[in-house]
Amino acid sequence: MTGLKAFLETTCKEVDAALDRFIPSAEASPPTIHKAMRHSVFAGGKRLRPVLCLAAAEACGGSADVAMPAACAVECLHTYSLIHDDLPCMDDDDFRRGVPTCHKVFGDGIAVLAGDALQALAFEFVARTPANDRFTAGDYVLELAVTAGSLHLIGGQVADLEGEGRKLPMNELRYVHESKTAALLTTSVLLGAMSAGASDGQITALRKFGMATGLAFQVIDDILDVTQTSEKLGKSAGKDVAAEKSTFPALIGLEASREEARRLTAEAHDALTVFGESGLRLRQLADYLLQRDY
Repeated sequence: MTGLKAFLETTCKEVDAALDRFIPSAEASPPTIHKAMRHSVFAGGKRLRPVLCLAAAEACGGSADVAMPAACAVECLHTYSLIHDDLPCMDDDDFRRGVPTCHKVFGDGIAVLAGDALQALAFEFVARTPANDRFTAGDYVLELAVTAGSLHLIGGQVADLEGEGRKLPMNELRYVHESKTAALLTTSVLLGAMSAGASDGQITALRKFGMATGLAFQVIDDILDVTQTSEKLGKSAGKDVAAEKSTFPALIGLEASREEARRLTAEAHDALTVFGESGLRLRQLADYLLQRDY
């Protein structure tokens, strides 16, 4: 098995190449919308969700080629959510992934439509994931649809907006992060596993891994928002404080937040026991996310 750094570099290049093939070219009519979609998709994201999707497929004995449409689907759904989150009517941010946000370049209307188009593409891509003896295209679509809807991504965003300006209790803060960050990360690993025909036991284990890793990721995100610069993060630092949002550091302090991220990562490791050595890559990725500084 190659080292994690080489795996990340190679896998990100493969995901980028697949996204470039799948997403309509900037010249496709009408060009404005496709330029806007590509502006946000190829703005230099970490490709965390597709990487986890492909690593989960590998852990379950599958292949990257079979899982790639699903990996691209979760990246498109994620990018759509970022475009909409950054709009003036939402979080109102001028930078994402180190470049001006979609609405700053193309205007609010085109940004809304670019997000809509990427959401539609996500379902097109996931439906193209090859079926196997255990899972059909309908199963893949259902998994992504439930996560994208009002019970998870949308519901979490509503709770996030309604929580601005007030101190949320920890259970409500966890609901926001479980519904947004953790839900899509969990779906990413589940779709990879499903593309490999994963067993019920593997699916259960990866659901626990995804939720724990997703929450740990968000805790670290909250920490970085108050400890790093905008240049380092590639987005506006201090936005949570400015918007009077509840965060883990605001509720329990920085050191307790770091300890919570470590606890959640250990929980993610424990969930992978059923995989033995085949879960090594996922364990490495959980540690990598815990130790990141942007």
